[in-house]
Amino acid sequence: MKFGIFYELQLPRPWEAGDELRLYQDALTQLETADRLGYDHAWVVEHHFLEEYSHSPSPESFLAAASQRTKNIRLGHGIFQLTTNHPARVAERVAVLDLLSNGRCEFGMGESASITELTPFGRDMETKREVFEEAVRAIFPMFGDGGSEHHGKYFDIPLRNVVPKPVQKPHPPLWMACSQLPTIERAGESGFGARGFQFVSADAAHAWVHAYYNAITRRLKKLADYQINPNMALVSFFMCAKTDEEARARADGATFFQFALRFYGASQNRQRPAPGTVNMWDEYNKWKRENPQAQEAALRGGLIGSPETIAKKLRRFRTSHIDQVILLNQAGKNSHEHICESLELFAREVMPEFREDPEHEAWKAGVMSGAIQLEEIDTEAFTDRYGKLAAGVASARPAAAAVG
Repeated sequence: MKFGIFYELQLPRPWEAGDELRLYQDALTQLETADRLGYDHAWVVEHHFLEEYSHSPSPESFLAAASQRTKNIRLGHGIFQLTTNHPARVAERVAVLDLLSNGRCEFGMGESASITELTPFGRDMETKREVFEEAVRAIFPMFGDGGSEHHGKYFDIPLRNVVPKPVQKPHPPLWMACSQLPTIERAGESGFGARGFQFVSADAAHAWVHAYYNAITRRLKKLADYQINPNMALVSFFMCAKTDEEARARADGATFFQFALRFYGASQNRQRPAPGTVNMWDEYNKWKRENPQAQEAALRGGLIGSPETIAKKLRRFRTSHIDQVILLNQAGKNSHEHICESLELFAREVMPEFREDPEHEAWKAGVMSGAIQLEEIDTEAFTDRYGKLAAGVASARPAAAAVG
């Protein structure tokens, strides 16, 4: 099993001078720490205009900086928005990061999920999938030798040689964002690695892992000429401390993340409030006061607890045949010190048990070769994305309020 770390670069209000500088510098130090401790991947999102939830519009810049402070950890676009970037610019930036990192780039792709992000770039919810798929078809010939051209509905690119080229041939490993559960199967059909969020039950994990691997082995329909990446990675809320109680006390950011995700996801087209009209941190704390049991339940989920508690949960992950667990530690107002201590403790006391998993490797090889045939499971019963938190947050509809 591989382990990654995940960054939205969250910055809840109130904001003070120097907060964003500290956020970025602390995150780079955390990546440096993770690299030293032997973590496998660092994933950084691309989001635009999402106050408090994500201050990460330029992952390629952040990852380029990280490439100069790390040696082994793989640096993942988690994800590059193909709807809000020109295909040539995407190919250029992926190649440059691969060169700067000496071949450690992972290329995750996505569409964006709200009109708040799409509209300023001239895109919409109705056509974003079409734009994404056309961008994929335009990008991959650019990684090859010589020139390429593309003439489509959304992009018209004359014959040009996009330089430089990536170190990894034919291109860095490919991933697709799967924030919506049905996208997991779509990622499999496209031949991309699937990067989603932790499932709400073991049965759900079992069903979606089967759906993904059945799609990539039985219903593969690649969008272009590229190398497939059969992998399933799940983001899990994370905080490791000496005791369960201490871990939960330090993991308040996990429930802020879930609150913001659930609130934004409940609005039409996931449209965000107008700038400066909602203080999400205040609304979250109001929700906590009104829903103490829901917050406690949320903190019992994810990989939050002592090394012993987390190891027990990871053993269940292992039986579901997840390839990579991505740990979401930087969330809400989780402190830099607690994040680093959590990474250290987990690497020392939990990670070694899960490093080698020959049973999983044998299972995966059997599935990909066709020697193991997986049951086709109806996933309709497993579409709950939020779990126990959903009921409490669904009614939390913040009223507009001026914020400083």
